[in-house]
Amino acid sequence: MVTPHPVSDTVIEAAAALIRDRRLVAFPTETVYGLGTDATEEIAVARVFAAKKRPRFNPLIIHVIDIEHAARLVEVNARARLLAEQFWPGALSLVLPRRADCPVALLAGAGLETLAVRAPDHAVAQALLSACDRPIAAPSANRSGEVSPTTAAHVAAGLGDDVDMILDGGACSLGLESTIVDLTRDPPEILRHGSVTDEALSAVVGSLALDSSNGTLPRSPGMLRSHYATRLALRMDAHEVRPGEALLSFGRHRVTGAAAERNLSSAGDLTEAAANLFAMLRDLDRPEYTVIAAMPVPDQGLGRAINDRLRRAAAPRPTHDRDTA
Repeated sequence: MVTPHPVSDTVIEAAAALIRDRRLVAFPTETVYGLGTDATEEIAVARVFAAKKRPRFNPLIIHVIDIEHAARLVEVNARARLLAEQFWPGALSLVLPRRADCPVALLAGAGLETLAVRAPDHAVAQALLSACDRPIAAPSANRSGEVSPTTAAHVAAGLGDDVDMILDGGACSLGLESTIVDLTRDPPEILRHGSVTDEALSAVVGSLALDSSNGTLPRSPGMLRSHYATRLALRMDAHEVRPGEALLSFGRHRVTGAAAERNLSSAGDLTEAAANLFAMLRDLDRPEYTVIAAMPVPDQGLGRAINDRLRRAAAPRPTHDRDTA
């Protein structure tokens, strides 16, 4: 198992050298830990898919330093610049048309004519991008279908020796993946709810639509039905627990009798709940329990993103439909 490295200038340079050599480096962002490599190299990108055991038809998010670096890869429109000005660096991924001279490997975009790009708001991620001087393809640093990692220890436990280096930047501050917006549509479509809320987005670009793909192949990461799956079955909207069940609770409540409990936020704070979601799911995903019973979370603001992840974790899990973003 690869031991996570505390971050220093020397370690960042070593990580950048590995990425330029088409190797795999796990690094922290404000959302979750990413499994990064050189986005311009088909072989490197193929290694990401292999390490994650990820379906090849599911595209990756391409990480860049800023909107000007994104403009080297995709056709940046006025809406994209407005959103980047407001939310970048940050937890927002924008789906835009590939430039004709886009250097990103076709596999990274699953052969689509679009790419999802974002600028992460994390000092380690930004330093790595600067040191590499190239775009980094980086889905979450875990096996497809499993819970996304929010600490370096999660990465080490999940990927073992299939990653060449792990940069330890502590726990992710948001703990929930980026919102994904398709700007090739009018109105723009939210393909995945995340840390940037619908309300915040519509305040900048006006009305938004929800994903209209109707189960077709995904246009962005994070769109497969079964997603973020725990090994235990997950039961949503739980108002009581059954024998042997672990409880994922929210707010103050009177539910008793759980074999174990983790409260996303005893104060009912959705920001705290989003940050705790994946780590607490991992804590409860143990063979001594029968099921994870998840209490209701308000379906507003960040609650929409939390409920989206819980619904995908609870979905049926055919082997061809397991992935994480």
